[in-house]
Amino acid sequence: MSTPSPHGRSRITALAMALAAASALTLTACGGDDDSGDSSTPSATPTAPATASFSGNAASALASAEASVRAEVSERAASASAAASAFEASVSAEVERANKAARTELAEVDGQGNAMSDVTMTGKPRSETGGLLAVVVTITNKTDSTASYAVQVDFLDSSGKTVETRYVGAEDLKPGEKAQPVAVSRKPADSVLTPKLAKAQRY
Repeated sequence: MSTPSPHGRSRITALAMALAAASALTLTACGGDDDSGDSSTPSATPTAPATASFSGNAASALASAEASVRAEVSERAASASAAASAFEASVSAEVERANKAARTELAEVDGQGNAMSDVTMTGKPRSETGGLLAVVVTITNKTDSTASYAVQVDFLDSSGKTVETRYVGAEDLKPGEKAQPVAVSRKPADSVLTPKLAKAQRY
């Protein structure tokens, strides 16, 4: 057998080195699967979990939560509306006739009337009125004889403009006797209004 030339030996040597390097690279890549726990071994890039393993859908869960919130808000609104209606009905049942008489009486009164000093007003908690704006009108007969009263309450907006007028009254109050009718605004509960004693007439 003939001996390879120096040039041929160089080619063989280079090929052997290339094969050795390839083998070393293959062994390194396979080492990632070793369970030896060596912390120096580079970890594989994590892959996203399969969506099929999820038990629910994020979009449907969000829609369900939103529907639940809307239902709760609607239920609370309906409850508040019912409470407001019930409060207004109870007030109306007690004083409607006197209120009509008061409105009729005040239609002929010029100025503020003769009984402003006999009347005071106090706000009623909205928690007791279903959210409506209501004021308790305290009427005291400060005279020495039986008298009836007619009172006008104006509700003003933030600019001071009268946006609503309510009438209340009390009939046949004896000397020193008090009555406390309630003036209720029929504007939406979220309206920002200020009640004002506009007229009070004793007759």
